Amino acid sequence: MDILNPQWRKSTRSGGNGGACVEVADNLAHVVLVRDTKDRDGGTLHVDPAAWKAFIAYAKKH
Repeated sequence: MDILNPQWRKSTRSGGNGGACVEVADNLAHVVLVRDTKDRDGGTLHVDPAAWKAFIAYAKKH
């Protein structure tokens, strides 16, 4: 997978009502990309895969 052409998917926690929506590209080798669905050109977070995994585990508990 090329970081210039990531495969985005909508977060499973994003609602279908036009609220806060996040897209994630987590199938890249060395980085997880996160962006706002409503502002795709507004910037992209680049996160270490281990840090992303820890964040998701924490979020699922709370």
